[in-house]
Amino acid sequence: MTKIVVLALLVAAVTAVLDLQGQIAAAEAQKAELEAQVAAQEQTNADLQDAVDHSDDPERKEDLARSKLGLAAPDEQIIIFTD
Repeated sequence: MTKIVVLALLVAAVTAVLDLQGQIAAAEAQKAELEAQVAAQEQTNADLQDAVDHSDDPERKEDLARSKLGLAAPDEQIIIFTD
């Protein structure tokens, strides 16, 4: 009878360990995904900080006027290629 109880406890312990290993693997995968998100957000923050730091740069203002607003200098001609 003692052997059956010990065997049952051993099976329960092995099952618990396997379940914990699965949880650990899932947590590690989630950690890796979150670390990737953090790295992407840090890059976004750095890009935004650069934009703020250089917001008074005349060349940057010119580039934004051209790319976002479609503006051009008085002596420029804009050629748009379409497919």
